[in-house]
Amino acid sequence: MANTKSARKAVRVVARKTAVNKSRRTLVRSRLRRVEDAIAAGDKVQAREAVKEAESAMMRAVSKGIFHRNTAARKISRLNGRIKAMS
Repeated sequence: MANTKSARKAVRVVARKTAVNKSRRTLVRSRLRRVEDAIAAGDKVQAREAVKEAESAMMRAVSKGIFHRNTAARKISRLNGRIKAMS
């Protein structure tokens, strides 16, 4: 357990930031799941709308330091490729 006043405060700050980051990560994963569901259903229009929202959420998470920028770019690129492959 933290002994000093500053260490106790640091524990509280980390807990608060962890909760916020967990919430943001959950939001991103939900958006990605919507894209996956649209692709599985074969609905290209809905998939395009969903990937637009997912990209926005991913890039916001990148700016907050939750995901690495290359990870987000790779995921979005692969989703766009799968949507493009739908005919």
